[in-house]
Amino acid sequence: MTSRIELARVDLRGRTPTAAELRAALPRGGVDVDSVLHHVRPVVEAIRDRGVEAALEFSEKFDGVRPASVRVPAAELDRALAELDPTVRTALEVAIERTRKVHADQRRTDKTTQVVPGGTVTERWIPVERVGLYVPGGNAVYPSSVVMNVVPAQTAGVDSLVVASPPQAQFGGLPHPTILAAATLLGVEEVWAVGGAQAVALLTYGGIDTGGAQLEPVDMITGPGNIYVTAAKRLCRGLVGIDAEAGPTEIAILADATADPAHVAADLISQAEHDVLAASVLVTDSVELADAVDTALTAQMAVVKHHDRVNEALSGKQSGTVLVDDITQGLRVVNAYAAEHLEIQTADASAVAARVRSAGAVFVGAWSPVSLGDYCAGSNHVLPTAGCARHSSGLSVQTFLRGIHVVDYSEAALKDVAGYVVALANAEDLPAHGQAVQARFGELR
Repeated sequence: MTSRIELARVDLRGRTPTAAELRAALPRGGVDVDSVLHHVRPVVEAIRDRGVEAALEFSEKFDGVRPASVRVPAAELDRALAELDPTVRTALEVAIERTRKVHADQRRTDKTTQVVPGGTVTERWIPVERVGLYVPGGNAVYPSSVVMNVVPAQTAGVDSLVVASPPQAQFGGLPHPTILAAATLLGVEEVWAVGGAQAVALLTYGGIDTGGAQLEPVDMITGPGNIYVTAAKRLCRGLVGIDAEAGPTEIAILADATADPAHVAADLISQAEHDVLAASVLVTDSVELADAVDTALTAQMAVVKHHDRVNEALSGKQSGTVLVDDITQGLRVVNAYAAEHLEIQTADASAVAARVRSAGAVFVGAWSPVSLGDYCAGSNHVLPTAGCARHSSGLSVQTFLRGIHVVDYSEAALKDVAGYVVALANAEDLPAHGQAVQARFGELR
């Protein structure tokens, strides 16, 4: 018999905490990336110095298998797709179609602004040339992460893509076949059997594969991973671009008495299923709903496959119920929390959702659960965690684009503004800046 689940409670009723006090009071876990940097730095340095040989050694040590080569042969990619369960293939095709449809509308177009007659500034959007897309292994298999990383990169126009995913001992040192099949379905021809910090380092530095083929380094790395992947991203930042330092997954649900406690409980469990560090937070103005959710959690836990993992996540300091006076205060709480995933299960959910300012993604009403967004909504599920939604966005087409300003002024247009350039240059005590303009008009003295 499953013991009763009772989420820890934070009672904010009758209080008006500041933003700083809210951030301190709310359930929050997180990981200390600095604490593992000393473990990860030797991995990164070894791959910098010894390339593929070091990466294969770390695969053997950490993944329990040494692949014959890093790059997965084309025949294995084709075989994985041919042997993919037809039901899973169809589901992936639906996910790809919907994700492409949403991301196609994100592509920016070049824009030229005429500042003055003869003077224009054009903003050109140029895709990153080569991108490494990391797909984790660990507790689960994530073909959906292949979709969520590859589709926006392809839509942006990235020319060269490589998917990296950990080798699996049970598959002869290849990544999971569903990962390979998803990559093949998307038209990705380059997949590397390497995971963890060593994958980030090898994507950064490149190397010579066991058969002599060149593994070219990338310009940018995206995709979620564990704390060691995050630490490697931090160490390699600057040499390559990175999307974010992703932490454990999060769900917050803002709900009132109209919410169905069974729905709320199921959605809290669904995120807790990811990891023992996953955060599941309910924010509500209804004590009755909070009690009913605890009851529903207890009932549903009896049939949860990953019971121990979910139970540890729900009982961790990162999970809990926050009691508020009303939905307005609840909005202050969820905006301060800035969850990776935020569900709105209230009366007039659309109007409430329109008042959300900080969330990685918002799921409106009873029929838009986070799990829909994980797979088939068309939205992207690579989202900011640990409160970073206050200032950062999730993965999108824009992630893979660089805006470049192209300045084109005529002689007359430059002459017209020259005096202002000189004045500002002198005000900043950078007279050579002004002289670079004056020299064009024979005004240097």
